[in-house]
Amino acid sequence: MPDINEFLNNAIKETENLNQGEVFLVLDLFKGYEWNRISRNERLLLGTLFLNYVNTSKVCIQAIEKTSSGQQKYRIRME
Repeated sequence: MPDINEFLNNAIKETENLNQGEVFLVLDLFKGYEWNRISRNERLLLGTLFLNYVNTSKVCIQAIEKTSSGQQKYRIRME
């Protein structure tokens, strides 16, 4: 099983496949079975690490509102 840093790197790499203006959740960056194999604690940590990456890096990803279930939504900014 990959460690949390590998999950984070895979999620960041997967954002390259998204279009400008597209809205997504971190779980959208994984295949369903991959996401389900990650423990709940690791998914929470991954969400925190991804948000920290978005807020501290000069990337064209913007954190927007949360879903009703508390998941952070993101948008690929228009350039």
